[in-house]
Amino acid sequence: MFAMFGFIELFVGLLLLPLILLGTIFWIWMLVDCAIKEKGTSNDKLVWILIILFTHLLGAILYYFARRPQRIQEFGA
Repeated sequence: MFAMFGFIELFVGLLLLPLILLGTIFWIWMLVDCAIKEKGTSNDKLVWILIILFTHLLGAILYYFARRPQRIQEFGA
């Protein structure tokens, strides 16, 4: 019975924690990218920052695939 707890802790430590760490690093990267490189037209920048901030990884993924390529195409940065 107690051997199972050791396996679960090992699984969480070796597999899930690095994934959580990578997700958090990606979230910070998208938050900084939006804050620095997004043009300040109307409220777009503020809205994207709030979306990324409050929806964490989901908002960062949405920004990465929906807005970031569009911004790069429009402004080149």
